[in-house]
This record gives sequence, C-alpha cells and structure tokens, in this order.
Amino acid sequence: MKRMAMIAASTLLLGRGLAAQDTTKAAAPAPAAATPSVTVVEAVVAKSVLDRQPQDTGAAFPADVGQLNCWTKVEGAGGSTLHHVWFHGDTQVGDVELQVGGSPWRTWSRKTVPADWTGAWHVEVRDAAGTVLKRIDFTVGQ
Repeated sequence: MKRMAMIAASTLLLGRGLAAQDTTKAAAPAPAAATPSVTVVEAVVAKSVLDRQPQDTGAAFPADVGQLNCWTKVEGAGGSTLHHVWFHGDTQVGDVELQVGGSPWRTWSRKTVPADWTGAWHVEVRDAAGTVLKRIDFTVGQ
C-alpha cells in the first residue's frame, strides 16, 4: 500500500512539473533592444581645431581659406559611428566616417577647399543609419 501511495505521489509531482513547463503557450516577446539616442550638442565649421576645440568659427570664409573643419560634440553615441557629409552647393564632395568612443564625445573632419569653389556650402552630421542629425550652412568667398 505504501508503494502505491509513493507511485501516486510521484505521478502527481511529475504531472505538476510538466504542467509548469507547458510549451504550448506562446513565449512572451523579448523586449526590443533600445536604439541609442544620439544628440548633437554642438556643431560648427571652423578654420582649425586646437586642443580638441574649434578655432575661428563662422558662417562665411574667404575664398583662399584652404581648408575647413567640421567640429561636432555628441552625446549618446558611444561605440557607434557618425558621418560628416560635405556639400558644395547641392553636390556632395566628401563623406568622412568618424568613430565615437564614448559619451560625450568630440570629433571633427577636415575638408580641403579649392579657391575657385566659392558659394554656398553645408555639412550634414549623420548617424550610422544616415539620418541627418544637424546641418551647418556656410559660404566661401562671398
């Protein structure tokens, strides 16, 4: 009789264990991975960068400027990439990929500006997916 009671108890416990592992119910979806929120804190065009800070910033530069820098400070982009996409008028003339090592992070790119490329320019700061985060308009030689 004791043996029958033990078998009955074992069957009952096994049945409960199986019920707790019922795989016929759909599993709850895993939470979606949060996409990092990249914020451009500051972005400027400058003649130079010294000690990681932009120098001689502006919205208009002489035709003989030679080269310009796009300096950007971002937050929330650690471990990702940014792009500085340079335009003369509506023509893309450069795309510089920049690695972001932490948050906040300062980075910059440099573009040679031929003396005869005067007129309207702009730089777009884009995230890794190509989304424009900031646009900086400026002129050369006017």
